[in-house]
Amino acid sequence: MAEIIPRWEWRTFGPSFGSADEQFAALAPSKVTESNETYFLSSAGDANVKVRDMLMDIKTLQHVNSDGLEQWKPVMKGSFPLPVREVVKVFDFLAVECPTLSGGTYSLEEFIEQLAKPDPQLRVVQVHKKRAHYMISGCLAEMTELVADGKRTRTVALELEDPARVIATVRQVGLDQFANTNYQRGLKQLIGWKG
Repeated sequence: MAEIIPRWEWRTFGPSFGSADEQFAALAPSKVTESNETYFLSSAGDANVKVRDMLMDIKTLQHVNSDGLEQWKPVMKGSFPLPVREVVKVFDFLAVECPTLSGGTYSLEEFIEQLAKPDPQLRVVQVHKKRAHYMISGCLAEMTELVADGKRTRTVALELEDPARVIATVRQVGLDQFANTNYQRGLKQLIGWKG
């Protein structure tokens, strides 16, 4: 993986976002994408572990600054079938013990059914997203409608390598009245899983 500069992120979940809804609605998105993704939530860890486009995609939390922004760094993009050494890494990021591995590689279905679902510390969540992408004051922004395990909500996010610009934009669009909630916490709250 080429060197990646971690981004500072701010995100919240809910049915509405006050004045920010109007500000986003006045903008034309640069693109709108839809995807079906699988999230792996862990009661023991906070890594963002998901499968999108048949890639195991993992980001880890690096820092939280005084404004409450979170810095996330991509650490893995693995293609299925996943080799055993990559499976072991995924469980390390999930902070749970890797089960006994019998195969040389694991398909996504095998990973879910044989390895993830049997572990009581993990929860497999199917997520459908419709994401509208924007650029606001130099920050990457998205307004997303999502359905996770049949439960519907919305999430809005701003991110960039520069934390000062991110927090300034959060305040500019009026989102600072909401709590910064990353995907793992947001999904756990949405589906009512205490972990």
